[in-house]
Amino acid sequence: MGAQLCSQADSKAPRETLRFHAKAKGVQVHLDARRCTAQRCATFHDGIVFSQRPVPPGEPVALRVLWHETRWYGGLRVGFTRLDPAQVSAPSLPPFVCPDLEQQSPTWAAMLPEGSALLGDVIHFWVNCRGRLYARVNAGPRLLLRKGVPLDAPLWAVMDVYGTTKAIELLDTTASVIPSTMPRAFSDETLQPQVMHTSAAPAPVGSSGTQPSVLCVVGRSRPWPPHEVPPPTFWRRQKSWSAAGLA
Repeated sequence: MGAQLCSQADSKAPRETLRFHAKAKGVQVHLDARRCTAQRCATFHDGIVFSQRPVPPGEPVALRVLWHETRWYGGLRVGFTRLDPAQVSAPSLPPFVCPDLEQQSPTWAAMLPEGSALLGDVIHFWVNCRGRLYARVNAGPRLLLRKGVPLDAPLWAVMDVYGTTKAIELLDTTASVIPSTMPRAFSDETLQPQVMHTSAAPAPVGSSGTQPSVLCVVGRSRPWPPHEVPPPTFWRRQKSWSAAGLA
């Protein structure tokens, strides 16, 4: 994958507004011109995105869900990684941050609780000085997602625009006011022409006139449409990181 640890990165650099990294992104991801909006164009996977700079402990990453697609199971994943996205070969990114990227690299991420990444929700996530990954949805309680995130090297934010989460927008945490939710005037109908440039084909209709069920691979918690059954080698696909010093 051509990625490497970047412990020499300057974590004390000025905190410019967070944007998505322009190059390091899943093959299904489309970014807007400002790199504030990330939208998954098709299927339910290959939606990994990174921040363009390291995020120090205590600094929250704020984002808003712009599109919620109900035909999938599971949604947004968030976390942090030691991978410098400037050194990531985008075409070789795995389709999922959990567990693929976690298994292949120094990455710590988690899925938000079911039903907590809906259309218009504002999500903050951060790692504290004790290496605990937290998230907060709107004005709700602080959620502990996982422990044990090492803090001895720079960390970049990583997000997986996965499953029901179709599009997200990074928010400026330096702004005087961050909206707790999307304005009510926003809806799927008003959002789609602004965000979408391509649209996924609708799921095929069976002979009975109903939509086919979504196939879940046992032990993986990953939906797969019947018309996109993966080859046997798909789930075993692993990249070699030993050459990059990540083993």
